Amino acid sequence: METQIKAKPLITLKETDVEKITPFLWLDRQALDAASFYASIFKNGRVKITTHYSAEGAAVSGMQPGSIMTVTFGIEGQEFTAINGGPVFRISPAISFMVNCRTRDKVDYLWAKLSEGGKVMMELDKYPFSERYGWVEDKYGVSWQILLGNDSQIIAPCLMFAGEQRGKAEEAINYYMSLFRNSSVERVAHYEEDEEGPTGAVKYAAFTINGQNFKAMDSGREVPFRFTPAISFVVNCDTQEQIDYYWEKLSAGGDESAQQCGWLKDRYEVSWQIVPALMGRMMSDPDQEKSRRVMAALLPMKKLDIRMLKKAYEGK
Repeated sequence: METQIKAKPLITLKETDVEKITPFLWLDRQALDAASFYASIFKNGRVKITTHYSAEGAAVSGMQPGSIMTVTFGIEGQEFTAINGGPVFRISPAISFMVNCRTRDKVDYLWAKLSEGGKVMMELDKYPFSERYGWVEDKYGVSWQILLGNDSQIIAPCLMFAGEQRGKAEEAINYYMSLFRNSSVERVAHYEEDEEGPTGAVKYAAFTINGQNFKAMDSGREVPFRFTPAISFVVNCDTQEQIDYYWEKLSAGGDESAQQCGWLKDRYEVSWQIVPALMGRMMSDPDQEKSRRVMAALLPMKKLDIRMLKKAYEGK
């Protein structure tokens, strides 16, 4: 059974405002290795920007001052950022990345590369929903669902609602679509009475928020997967108005104890980072004193203040 979800955005921001959403991977000390590996196996792969730990950031994280903090990279038109954050969080298969391949050869190639040293979640095989599909957790702990398909967006984050969140996928899709403009639903399929899975819950959904394609599903059976901060979604904002809006809307009903340094956990336990779009430029400035001042200003904050971060960057 398929339906269309329609949600009226609650947007009060200017129609010209654009907020880019980027997946963010929390790794132990493997950010550069992982970024380089993904860039080498996917098309249009490129490591773009690295930032380094200041003394303040290193003291909080336990990393060495001057060591790599974050790595921004692009693959198949999708931008990611990875951080060397230490063993604080572990990536969960509750958020995976669905890769649509136009040929069986590409499916098989990516499967061979991503499964090496990893863990198979579902064997590469023919399934009712795809002629060629497999689900694998790679050697860095990141989960990928690789399938023969023809989506225009090659890579899309996939949210699996399990545990206490099981059965809430459709509610969550409506919620996110109400917050972000440029949102739409491609399709939603529900579990039928004779299928494994909670009847009426979301078996598969494809939707877009802010121009970023997402997939979502309710788990067909009980699994130990839960959302963790090890994969979050960065909302890059141009103005303080945008930061205030997304912080207020996404944090409503969420976990207040998870609010720090622009990070928050929403009511479904999905983690987001609401940050100024210029943050990357400030943190990667070759003038290390500027990036150090920005980090020192950022650490005590919960919701980020663009004016204060700019003042720190400029040394005022």
